[in-house]
Amino acid sequence: MFANLVLAASQPIEKVPNLFVVAMGVGTVFVGLVCIVIICKIMSALCGARKKNTEEVANSTVVPVKNQVIENRQEIIAAVSAAVAEDMGTDISGIRILSFKKL
Repeated sequence: MFANLVLAASQPIEKVPNLFVVAMGVGTVFVGLVCIVIICKIMSALCGARKKNTEEVANSTVVPVKNQVIENRQEIIAAVSAAVAEDMGTDISGIRILSFKKL
């Protein structure tokens, strides 16, 4: 069995017309693109239906951000200070925060 495969692989391949190779390549690309478009349409339809349901829920329970109370304010300030100090490459005692407010 293995000898037959080796023998078949060692023989020259028949001449395949260049036009056939080009047509197969272009056809494969366009079939793939059509499949991607179909998948995108299906996903868009599924996500669009889901988005409508979440918009209904979101509209009924909207709380303005400015009216929310910040819990653990000191912990949030410490975390932001540590992130700023890390980004600047300095020690946390090397920076001074003058104000901290929600935007």
